[in-house]
Amino acid sequence: MKQVYLDHNASTPLDPGVAKVMRHAMAEDSGNPSSTHWAGLPAQSLLRKARQQVADLLGCSAREIIFTSGGSEANNLALKGVYFAARRPDAHIITTAVEHPATLKPCAFLQRLGARITHLPVDAMGQLDPDELRRAMTPATILVSVMHANNEVGTILPVAECAQVAREHGVPLHTDAAQSVGKISTRVDELGVDALSIAGHKIYAPKGVGALYVREGLVLEPLIHGAGHERGRRAGTESVLLAGALGQACELAGNLSAMEQVRSLRDQLWSRLRQALGNRVRLNGHAHDRLPNTLNVSFLDCVGSELLAQAPNLAASTGSACHADRIELSPVLAAMGVTPEQGAGAIRLSLGRSTTAEDIHLAADWLLQAVGTGA
Repeated sequence: MKQVYLDHNASTPLDPGVAKVMRHAMAEDSGNPSSTHWAGLPAQSLLRKARQQVADLLGCSAREIIFTSGGSEANNLALKGVYFAARRPDAHIITTAVEHPATLKPCAFLQRLGARITHLPVDAMGQLDPDELRRAMTPATILVSVMHANNEVGTILPVAECAQVAREHGVPLHTDAAQSVGKISTRVDELGVDALSIAGHKIYAPKGVGALYVREGLVLEPLIHGAGHERGRRAGTESVLLAGALGQACELAGNLSAMEQVRSLRDQLWSRLRQALGNRVRLNGHAHDRLPNTLNVSFLDCVGSELLAQAPNLAASTGSACHADRIELSPVLAAMGVTPEQGAGAIRLSLGRSTTAEDIHLAADWLLQAVGTGA
């Protein structure tokens, strides 16, 4: 039986064009990109091209791009880099209650060092009110970190409005754009951000590579000290192979036209489930300000993991964890005020560029059969 992959928010397959760049790099570009001889120059050229491709996607200078090992390192570098550069142990950082652990855990670490962390609340749709940020600002605030789009429910947060608030107080703003890159516009000047994180495996590049945009003038203390790679911001010889892959993926991600078809298929899936189940299925996340590929729904009086177990050819994610006799909601659903009963049946269905109408039809059939309607 055919398998259907609707877990693109967790990881995307490698794009054939990206794989082609990697094969060439493995065969031809084995030199050190810092070397100036015949073996190093081709590697240096590919690295330079990749950095420009990332910069072109974000609308910034190539000098403002730092290659990292992924989105987690990019977030850690932004948060810890600003904190340690500030040389103020009791500095204040503002973030949201629905961030990815790659933001929340570094904040918790800095809190143990003396930093004060504020977690802004969201409403029932996962949306943030910029006025909450305005009220949270203090003279000690050194950084604001607000994700661009939530990885679980897809809600798009008002980053541009938050950046304006931060700018009014002279505070830089970082955004985790791991989920939004390639799905909606992520031009840094439109968003007004000072730092932005990318994860390669969310945009059809391999795992183990990412990037951090850092606006010129923003000072970061490196996480990795050593030689002067990445303009002194991240020591270690760059992986030309992975950087080239990310660059090509970013070039492909700049074409957002495919997202309209993805949005249409997502809405068809939601319509099919809602028509069959009525009030037995609920949407989690914002109805409109949401990533075009993301559908997070709760099947009432069901457990998400059990439904997926009955649909073994469907790859998707649940919104809760089962522990013996209790259900543990994800922090995102909990922050949105989702009840344990509704959250228990939460499933995230995230589409990709290769998702077809047949995939949607099969996924709906399997889920409805698992629920018990047979529709």
